[in-house]
Amino acid sequence: MRRSLAVFLLLTLTACQLFTPLPDGRPDQVAKNVPVETLYAEAQDQMADENYEKAAKTLEGLVARYPYGRYAQQAQMEIAYAYYKQRETDSALAAADRFIKQFPNSPQIDYVYYLKGLINFNSDLGVFGDFFQQDLSERDAKAAQDSFDAFSELVTRFPNSKYVPDAKVRMQYLINAQARSETYVANYYLRRGAYVAALNRAKNVLSIYPQSAQTVDALRIMVRAYDALGMTDLRDDAQRVLAANGGDSAPTILEATDRPWWQFWKR
Repeated sequence: MRRSLAVFLLLTLTACQLFTPLPDGRPDQVAKNVPVETLYAEAQDQMADENYEKAAKTLEGLVARYPYGRYAQQAQMEIAYAYYKQRETDSALAAADRFIKQFPNSPQIDYVYYLKGLINFNSDLGVFGDFFQQDLSERDAKAAQDSFDAFSELVTRFPNSKYVPDAKVRMQYLINAQARSETYVANYYLRRGAYVAALNRAKNVLSIYPQSAQTVDALRIMVRAYDALGMTDLRDDAQRVLAANGGDSAPTILEATDRPWWQFWKR
């Protein structure tokens, strides 16, 4: 009798494991009997409800349970997007890189490069960045460079992608933001009398970011720094270049850079 009862309990526990979803928390904790189509549809509903945390777990569970096939490939890509929407930068980038490595010939690979650019572009904005309209030049230089690299690879490898026009606009903004950062530093040195350091930073703007909106500001700094150092010939040369670039009528450093980044899309 006891043996029969033990067998009955064992069968009952096994059935519960087969037909009852396990608790949330790990990607492999999904009901073993749920078809892949059902899991994917559930994740789409969670995405639609903007429950990205739960959607990421569902998609990861799908990949763990069904690692092959078109649903797994689509899920890998959407995991990166779900983490991106949660501002989980490291997890989002890891998922995007994993997709690129596993599915280099995917017809959606251009989107994943675009997504990588977006992830880094917005990586350290966060809630406070959105609230205070934080400027990209005040943020992580490495993230900006990584973002530029991802957009650049998209533009180079997939010139006909529908994501290229927006990527190009963001790339130009990143260039301006990096140049603006250099200009801020140059102006900081100038105000503190470190004229050689100010000149070096201003020259960086002209040599590395010649197409940026900050070239006029860099030339202004050079004129003032050369003047303070008594280097009149170089000052006059910089002044002539400044005048040729509309320096007399161009806005000042603060006026030229007082626009939040999203306004660059409104030109």
